[in-house]
Amino acid sequence: MKKAELIFIPLPETGHLLSTIEFGKRLLNLDRRISMITILSMNLPYAPYADASLSSLTATEPRIRLISLPEIHDPPPLKLLDTSSETYILDFVDKNKPTLTKTIHDLISSRSSSGDTHVAGLILDFFCVGLIDIGRELNLPSYIFMTSNFGFLGVLKYLPERHRLTPSSGNEELQIPAFVNRVPAKVLPPGVFDKLSYGSLVKIGARLHEAKGILVNSFTDVEPYAAEHFSRGRDYPHVYSVGPVLNLTGRTNPGLASAQYEEMIKWLDEQPDSSVLFLCFGSMGVFPAPQITEIAHALELVGFRFIWAIRTNMAGEGDPYELLPEGFVDRTMGRGIVCGWTPQVDILAHKATGGFVSHCGWNSVLESLWYGVPIATWPMYAEQQLNAFEMVKELGLAVEIRLDYVADGNRVTSEIVSADEIAKAVRSLMDGDNLVREKVKEISEAARKAVGDNGSSTVATRNFIRDILGDHF
Repeated sequence: MKKAELIFIPLPETGHLLSTIEFGKRLLNLDRRISMITILSMNLPYAPYADASLSSLTATEPRIRLISLPEIHDPPPLKLLDTSSETYILDFVDKNKPTLTKTIHDLISSRSSSGDTHVAGLILDFFCVGLIDIGRELNLPSYIFMTSNFGFLGVLKYLPERHRLTPSSGNEELQIPAFVNRVPAKVLPPGVFDKLSYGSLVKIGARLHEAKGILVNSFTDVEPYAAEHFSRGRDYPHVYSVGPVLNLTGRTNPGLASAQYEEMIKWLDEQPDSSVLFLCFGSMGVFPAPQITEIAHALELVGFRFIWAIRTNMAGEGDPYELLPEGFVDRTMGRGIVCGWTPQVDILAHKATGGFVSHCGWNSVLESLWYGVPIATWPMYAEQQLNAFEMVKELGLAVEIRLDYVADGNRVTSEIVSADEIAKAVRSLMDGDNLVREKVKEISEAARKAVGDNGSSTVATRNFIRDILGDHF
């Protein structure tokens, strides 16, 4: 029987890589006609460790092959990242097109000469929509993999249709078809308020309809209205609900020595069920010192046990204890742990963890839902504000600290969130009778059913496999 090879082109950033690789593994396990997945890894200047992450994530799966592309000679200026990361990424992908075209052409030629394997199609990160041109040129179907959710896909679809520049006011409310509620402009991705970034987001949204299909890392039970909206679209590519796609094992612990890890887990083992508050804000979640002080004061006010990951800078270096108020460590001795990096999945999976103060990156949201741990929302960047709004207002699956907080590296554009405001939300989050907690438990069960043998996401994934392989295998 002839075998199929699929070519993945991810955005080489950690959050995108984790779910992309796991989706590739799922495809290999679901259908034996897929014999190989080849990942083309672009050399992103600000993500120099992407290949190492890819190698680690694929080490246990010999049917996933990694091809690292050479550095491009004229990458976009890094200063563009400070003003429009979306534009930087689109320009970077565009400059990789010649190398990608040649690499894919060579793969097709080598498979044709061998005769037993056929390249069946491309699976592109949503930032790589411009590479649909390569698929068209080489007669390969292109599918988009959305590492985020239906809500964000709804916004990307909406922006080109809206056909005007940035919202006139952050107080504007928008009727976006994929949402039940009107969406405040202030919770849209921050790039919407920058002319250059806005143009890039519109460009992404405008090209999505050229794909053969769109794969979304979500499931119908968690976003029923938005999923139903896309199931009705006759003038849009078929949208497959394939989530949750999660990496729950095999992630490296770059900032935590094994002894520290074991000590942390041992401490968790000694705590009562659902008693520990976990605070973690992602790889770029850096707060200024005054905000660190307010969080510390809130933790003292509420008195809950806690694990708090503090990043001192974007490089993840430095001593987090240096930012804490004087005497905080002594006053919280025995009931809290402060560190620079945490094994997030292991903490969320632990029975002692009762709540998660999160930046609302979609991978983190899915991990918390999978383990039934309710979230208090504190978004930082990208589409996290939209995720926070959806979780709190649209779905009733989270408690609000803030929906519209925006951070850009060490420059925070929102006002400081007070200790009292944080404490109020945390008390609500950790309340054992909180309705949010019950809803999250229900969604946790639904998530596991969705990816079970006959679950909705498994069925959708099988449908995608049938569509991309067609009648040739």
